[in-house]
Amino acid sequence: MGSAFVSRTYTPMDWNAAEGRTRILGYMHGEGPGSAWLRGLRAGHEYHLFGPRSPLDAGRATAALAVFGDETSIGLAHALASTDRAGAVSCCFEIGDIESCGQALARLGLEGATPVTKREDYGHVNDMGAALGAPIAAGASFVLTGKAGTIQRLRQDLKRRRVPAARILTKAYWAPGKQGLD
Repeated sequence: MGSAFVSRTYTPMDWNAAEGRTRILGYMHGEGPGSAWLRGLRAGHEYHLFGPRSPLDAGRATAALAVFGDETSIGLAHALASTDRAGAVSCCFEIGDIESCGQALARLGLEGATPVTKREDYGHVNDMGAALGAPIAAGASFVLTGKAGTIQRLRQDLKRRRVPAARILTKAYWAPGKQGLD
């Protein structure tokens, strides 16, 4: 990102080390280094990337996965849904622009995802909590990524519902006012 000390992590949707090619989906929110880097990307330019690594080991998860997150989680959801898994991957995302994200979800084959419109009073997180019921009943493992505060609230909800910690994977990508979470 222009400096050896500034980096961001993105989930590759495709990774081909032999050809030196990858495909990522980035969400530009705010004016941080990650958003600036994404705005400056140009086709045909060469970039130096590390990866991939797996801070979320979904391989140890039960057959069914439920991904809960926001716009920054869509690339991960696509990568998980594209792997050769025995179980289904369901998704629920807190979204600011339903129309644009709906188009991205459709293009990535995630039309079945549940989009929840963000609200300033954070009432939408309660709607996301209500969407936890079906995956809990199905014995799914949960992948909670994106905004730190939403992850905390959903994780607390899962704990209250007695979902074992071994079935909950979390990774905060960002928090308001913070830089460099990942």
